[in-house]
Amino acid sequence: MKPPVCRIMDFSKYKYEQEKREREAKKHQKSFQLKEIRVKPNIEEHDYGIKLKHLLEFLKEGNKVKVTLMFRGREMAHRDIGRRVIDRFATDTQAVGMVEHGPIFEGRFITMVVAPK
Repeated sequence: MKPPVCRIMDFSKYKYEQEKREREAKKHQKSFQLKEIRVKPNIEEHDYGIKLKHLLEFLKEGNKVKVTLMFRGREMAHRDIGRRVIDRFATDTQAVGMVEHGPIFEGRFITMVVAPK
């Protein structure tokens, strides 16, 4: 029969070492942010290029990007124009990222989440 064994130790030192291990484990975690880019359906070519450039930078940093297309007033009658803009973002980002959640129409917004490859 084996008697129970107990170790006498410094509890504050034990807590410190435990926190140290948790901090070390946190360093190796991969973290990302969800960035957002907002556009409207009647976006000009130059503005589209700048938004696309920002989107690609966010993806290269390892962040996910939520592309939100907003409709205002009478723009709701031309949802096809907005759909073309959001599809264009999807095709232009295929080299760096992939569409995680496809273009979803919610009220006055079309949203799409793009994740880095």
